[in-house]
Amino acid sequence: MQIEKIIREKVERTFPNAEYELLNESHMHNVPADSETHFKLTLITDEFAGKRLIQRHRALNELLADELAGGVHALALHTYTPEEFKKKNGMSPDSPNCLGGGKR
Repeated sequence: MQIEKIIREKVERTFPNAEYELLNESHMHNVPADSETHFKLTLITDEFAGKRLIQRHRALNELLADELAGGVHALALHTYTPEEFKKKNGMSPDSPNCLGGGKR
């Protein structure tokens, strides 16, 4: 849980007033047990007001650059203002099933 812990600490430090959910979805992929390779991050913050999706994602990709360059293979980002998240009924999309790596 080292990578997950680092991601959580960085998100909490950078977006202290945000709500977020970080899911380790590695178990859905063809990786060894207890892997930390596939994550889904839903982040809700007023700081995203007036920012385009690409700006939001770039901010998170820069924040997590070391993790993305290391062991993290995939990071699904779902970024919202509180108003946008409310319009989504408080839910982010489910991640698709893994189609590769021989796991079906």
